[in-house]
Amino acid sequence: MKEENSRGLFSVPVIVAALGYFVDIYDLLLFSIVRRPSLSSMGVPDDQLFTQGEFLLQVQMTGLLIGGLIWGIMGDKRGRLSVLFGSILLYSIANIANGFAATVNQYAVLRFIAGIGLAGELGAGVTLVAEVLPTRLRGYGTTLVASVGLMGAVLANFVAKQFEWRIAFFIGGGLGLLLLIARVSVFESGVFLKLKEQTVQRGNFLQLFTNGPRFKKFMGTIFIGLPIWFTIGILVTFSPEFAEALHIDGVISAGDAVMYSYIGLAVGDLSSGFISQLLQSRKKVVLFYIFLTLFMFLLYLFTPGRSVFYFYVTCFLLGVGIGYWALFITIAAEQFGTNLRSTVATSAPNFIRGTVVPLTLSFRYLRGQFADSDSGVIYGALIIGVFTICVALIALTAIQETFGRDMNFLEKD
Repeated sequence: MKEENSRGLFSVPVIVAALGYFVDIYDLLLFSIVRRPSLSSMGVPDDQLFTQGEFLLQVQMTGLLIGGLIWGIMGDKRGRLSVLFGSILLYSIANIANGFAATVNQYAVLRFIAGIGLAGELGAGVTLVAEVLPTRLRGYGTTLVASVGLMGAVLANFVAKQFEWRIAFFIGGGLGLLLLIARVSVFESGVFLKLKEQTVQRGNFLQLFTNGPRFKKFMGTIFIGLPIWFTIGILVTFSPEFAEALHIDGVISAGDAVMYSYIGLAVGDLSSGFISQLLQSRKKVVLFYIFLTLFMFLLYLFTPGRSVFYFYVTCFLLGVGIGYWALFITIAAEQFGTNLRSTVATSAPNFIRGTVVPLTLSFRYLRGQFADSDSGVIYGALIIGVFTICVALIALTAIQETFGRDMNFLEKD
């Protein structure tokens, strides 16, 4: 890559967006990591840690779902930077407050508020990066943002091991507030500033439903990511319970499972991003990684190894399999015009995160349909996982190939 290209790639908007997503991932996954110790400290019995954890995860993801819509529309109406500032301020304050939670209900309210705040970071950051970088660097830029950001899971696990869970939430909130200072140096997208000068509807969410092809494209953009959040929201978040069902010989830490899977996800994002640039295609690479995800979660559910080491290896491989997350976000930003781009790029990843709610409810129902609880955990997840793969494959046919697309266009009725 030429030197001038590298300077563009490592520009201030890209670096700050990557750091923002880093803090976002730290705060988003911290609950999954400290779920058990935090609930135990509140007096939740061991036999209720699974169900109460599911409840809190559903609440957080519902907040993400609602926040994705709010911040996405605001990003197209008010600008990308307004979302980057507002969202990080909200979730930073919510996470600091979370450190003072004393009951499950308080925990739930604060996870909901934090979820709303966390919803704005990634979509607005990727939209900004996609619009400020030249076409030849766009794929590298969004891949860099996602890959650096995913390492927030590693920091979250490290902090959770070193400090009590309440302190871990305080640290996350503090990191967010520090990031606000760095955000001062970021400039608004020139593409958006040109849009503001035109008399065109911006951030009209209903426009996604008033045109058949546009609606089909929007649904396809969302559901190609369904296997990703089945993997993160169920297989990884509840890894200790899966380890028990698989009779793993040893104790599995949810934090370590999250960390290894996100290291794998970063590896997958880097590789899928570069392969996409090499092949000059988004869709071909996503298709490959969807099938790779299927193979990896079958390996996870029917692992031939029973050691703790082997289980963590399969968590890493799960992450590699779902390593098309950066491409998923890039496709969302590239599919739609400037007046709807933030709305889609912010709502799509959070809508797909929000599917964790029906997925976990379905998982709970299917677990109860088997006489043996271990079989219920394994085969319930298998049924849901295969379903998400089928949905993603169908959704992939509904989206357009966007590699190399000029971002300076509008959505019109």
